[in-house]
Amino acid sequence: MSDFPDPEAQRAQAMWLANLRQNLISPVSAIVGFCELLESEAVRSDLSEAANDLKRISQAATELSAFVDQMLHPDVAVKLTVDGDEGTKRLRHDLRTPMNAIKGYGEMLLEDLDDLNARHLDADLLGLLEHTDALLKQIDMLASLPNDPSGNGFKLHHSPHDATAMFANLAQSMRSTDAVTQTASLTGTILVVDDVEANRELLARRLERDGHRVWTADGGHSALEKMSQHPFDLVLLDLMMPDINGYDVLKRSKDNDDLRDIPIIMISALDEIESVARCIEVGAEDYLPKPFNPILLQARISAALEKRQWREREHLYLSHMEAEKQKYKDLLHSILPRKIVTRLNEGETSIADRHDNVTVLFSDIVGFTEMSAELPPAHVVSHLNRVFSSFDKIASELGVEKIKTIGDAYMVAAGVPDHRDDHAEVIVEMAHRMLSQVEALNLELDNPMHIRIGVHSGPVVAGIIGSHRFLYDVWGDTVNFASRLESTGSPGRIQISEETARRVTHRFELSDPMDVIIKGKGQAKTFYIIGRRSDLE
Repeated sequence: MSDFPDPEAQRAQAMWLANLRQNLISPVSAIVGFCELLESEAVRSDLSEAANDLKRISQAATELSAFVDQMLHPDVAVKLTVDGDEGTKRLRHDLRTPMNAIKGYGEMLLEDLDDLNARHLDADLLGLLEHTDALLKQIDMLASLPNDPSGNGFKLHHSPHDATAMFANLAQSMRSTDAVTQTASLTGTILVVDDVEANRELLARRLERDGHRVWTADGGHSALEKMSQHPFDLVLLDLMMPDINGYDVLKRSKDNDDLRDIPIIMISALDEIESVARCIEVGAEDYLPKPFNPILLQARISAALEKRQWREREHLYLSHMEAEKQKYKDLLHSILPRKIVTRLNEGETSIADRHDNVTVLFSDIVGFTEMSAELPPAHVVSHLNRVFSSFDKIASELGVEKIKTIGDAYMVAAGVPDHRDDHAEVIVEMAHRMLSQVEALNLELDNPMHIRIGVHSGPVVAGIIGSHRFLYDVWGDTVNFASRLESTGSPGRIQISEETARRVTHRFELSDPMDVIIKGKGQAKTFYIIGRRSDLE
């Protein structure tokens, strides 16, 4: 026969011990917890007459917790299973003394609440007594457990060395914690998820005492539903639940875009540390061992809420950064062509391109210098703003590139930085609309204005100049020629070059050719735009 324990027997033993632990932990930790709450409330409310009874109850609860702590030692727990009914009888006998003290003093204090003007302690006292009775019921249930928990011939007669660490950790966590005065901390809206009602209620009461707004859920389905309906700051999630275990609830929440930012702290017994580690890998914020140490509970919750607060600040900061970045992009795009902005962002520092087929438009307000001398500065700027803003709108609608304004002069071009075959046609259309817009504005202005427009088509060089204030500009003979056509033209008319006329005659009606002396060029043929052919038919 092998000297090594049967693996199936080991598993069955572990299951029995886990069942024993689970059946005892909930009521004992609840009793200890309610005692701490009652003592804390008595101090806060200055209930000195109730203090003695509460002290006796607390002492009995400490004794009860210490006894269970000792009983959970592996050797003692295994001996209990071997002894069967006799072991259970001794267990009930040893537990009865502190339980009777808790029940006795608790019931007397319950009767005296009206005289003490302390009816607000009623709920905690009833909870204390309820869980004391629940503990005795659990002991009675243990008496019905078979001596062979595995049902397969397993006898608990060997030493459970592999369970020693588990019970040592559990016993350590069961020790009573002295009442502490807790400092103020961050508060939030917290969802407590646990299928054991006692655990939910006790944890909820603790959290409410600390100033938190608390919701509860009795299982995974309920938790997911409430998380999808309410904006929780934190979720305390039990790992072992009958409908959906905590791991799956955690995974579903982290896979959900609307829920993944909610911090989740897992609630677990210490022997589930490997499961807790997997939960943290999936995205859990932290974990809390059962039963809860008040100081550890507050520290973990405060840390989680503080992290969430910092994450919210980070998100807000990033959103502000993104908004500022967008403002920068919008501003840059309002100054430079989109294609040029892209090239600058890609690292180009010197941008200069030759474009062979471009049409350039210059316009100028006739007599604006004299008019501006007679008007207040605010009126001058207002008039220019209305005129040029309307021109900007037309340029945007037609997809032509505004180059710049110089005083009362306005310059646009088509065919830069992106080539287009209809560059001449669209610029003449732009000029036609500009004249119509000025005529419409003159009906509203006290000082009517008239503009001259010159248009020429040909090659240009275009690029970025300046290092402090960027400007996308165009240079070359085509630009100079367009400017001369504007200055030699007539108010309220569009003068175009022969090159431009050749490109737009199919769409626009032209005047007879004129011989005009162009500075730097000599005599040149020019034309005036009479109107669109479609308008004249």
